[in-house]
Amino acid sequence: MVSALSHIKEIERVAMGGASDRDRPVIQSWLRCLNDYQLNPAQTQQAYIVPDTLLREHREQSEELIRIGRSGLEALFRQVADQNYVLLLSDARGVTVEFMGDPTFDNQLRKAGLYLGSEWSEDRAGTCAVGACMVSGKPVIIHQDDHFDACHIGLTCTAAPIFDKFGDLSAVLDISQLRSPTAKASQQLALHLVASTARRIELANLMTRAGEDWVLRLAKLPDFLDVDPDAALTVNGNGIITGLTHGGFGAVARAMGRPDLATRQFIGKPISDVFDIEIEQFPTLMRGRPNGERLLEARNGLTLFASAIAPVSSFRTSTPSQATRLPAALRQLSFGDPAMEALQARAARLADRHLPILIRGETGSGKEYLARAIHDSSAKPGPFIAVNCAAIPEQLIESELFGYVAGAFTGATQKGKIGLIEAANGGTLFLDEIGDMPLVLQSRLLRVLSESEIQPVGALKPKPVKFRLLSASHHDLAVLAAQGRFREDLLYRLNAATLTLPALRNRQDFDSLVDHLLRRIGDEEGEKLTIDRSAKAKLAVYRWPGNLRELDNTLRVAAAMAASQIITTDCLPDHLQPDIFENNDQPTLRSQLDACGNNISALARKLGVNRSTIHRRLKQSQI
Repeated sequence: MVSALSHIKEIERVAMGGASDRDRPVIQSWLRCLNDYQLNPAQTQQAYIVPDTLLREHREQSEELIRIGRSGLEALFRQVADQNYVLLLSDARGVTVEFMGDPTFDNQLRKAGLYLGSEWSEDRAGTCAVGACMVSGKPVIIHQDDHFDACHIGLTCTAAPIFDKFGDLSAVLDISQLRSPTAKASQQLALHLVASTARRIELANLMTRAGEDWVLRLAKLPDFLDVDPDAALTVNGNGIITGLTHGGFGAVARAMGRPDLATRQFIGKPISDVFDIEIEQFPTLMRGRPNGERLLEARNGLTLFASAIAPVSSFRTSTPSQATRLPAALRQLSFGDPAMEALQARAARLADRHLPILIRGETGSGKEYLARAIHDSSAKPGPFIAVNCAAIPEQLIESELFGYVAGAFTGATQKGKIGLIEAANGGTLFLDEIGDMPLVLQSRLLRVLSESEIQPVGALKPKPVKFRLLSASHHDLAVLAAQGRFREDLLYRLNAATLTLPALRNRQDFDSLVDHLLRRIGDEEGEKLTIDRSAKAKLAVYRWPGNLRELDNTLRVAAAMAASQIITTDCLPDHLQPDIFENNDQPTLRSQLDACGNNISALARKLGVNRSTIHRRLKQSQI
């Protein structure tokens, strides 16, 4: 161990720009002590212990974190106690709020500052593991004469940060020795143990405070997914990131290619901006499937293993007892798809709340059906008024929504007209494709929502209205708002809660959904419809850009074409048929038709297509 004098001279040499073999974090800390804190290495001072009254305040503020992390702290101390380590947990200001050590050495530990109430901030104690960790936000080893103050050069200290869900420093975990081995490299195992424990406490803190949010755990290897994940984040029911561990911040930053952003700048972003997943798909990542099959792809192509933990108070999916608790109107939304069942549960919880809900989904995915189901599930449903904002001409939409008084404009009826918003009074107003509403009317709608009153065109006084607002769009309204095409303040009024319908091609209950729709169509037509395997297989591989609406129309056409009420591939529309002639030339088609005696029906049966496909290809080939 070097003498205090030679240690002071080395610091002075570094201050003058001299070379040093010290680690870069140590040199940076020394320079901060000299330049920022105006500390003098020649003026040594003993460790500072805060007064008891002040210590109580610090401990009270850290009480919850200490409680959450206690089992991890005790486990770490058991691992290192035999090597004469003490354990310190310091708060974000460097004050030790929890301590574990051998009481035999109490006096020595207190004198060295390795004790409850000691303050290890860098501006107070100079270069030390806790202080350097507070500044850098990274795990660090400060070994013997790495310390700035010569009083501490006998110590070896290893520390790691613990961050809160916003990325702010909550605490620093440190293990230290009064008398340490000479080699700094001997502390690498200590660094690993401290960093791992800090990561686990951070995860426990995030999970404990998750409340109504989902917890998404991430790991590079499946074996560690459930026991020691690399990262975690919390996501609320709207699919918005609400918190991250420090590892979670790193994973999100890499996935988005934005290492320049701070943790707080990722809070509030949709999880779908980071990973190829929507909140309704989280149940597919819950336990029940092998870890190796629970994969999550980031937007940058990085693949991680993922595990989702549902909110404690949320509905669990796929259990009969919970299905029976769903309102009848919501039960028909899903037939075993995990994402849809999670959506059902959320919709059921929201049905009786007077909260605006934004329903997202592709065209034809069932947005109005879901809106009506939510309305029908309410204890006091009232009228349900659906308005397609994209279907009403721009010059008429104001009078349609807000109504007008007699003589308000040329062509107005003598009695005036109640607007659709007023018609929804006491019930539900569903604004479909609200992204297509003109900006000027968005301003008027915003006023209605904020004032709970409506003023018809030409009226002198407003009327009070009270309704539950549901809205839907296949556009991303946040993108429209960023482009100036949708009012941002209106968006925040609309999406107190967001429900996102999965695309039909992503649903896992496709077969059951087809059977359900066929039963419904059959009941309407007085028929008992069935579908053979080949036809259902063709339906299953189609992409369904029109989603449920397209599937329903396809099945209705197929039912009309079916002989003996059995839908076969012949009954399916042309665009679902594979083009078996794509690589065939005209002579081949001619020879195939000749082989069937010019019988188009026979050729269609032979090739597994319908007759219209044969006719179309014959016409294209001019045969």
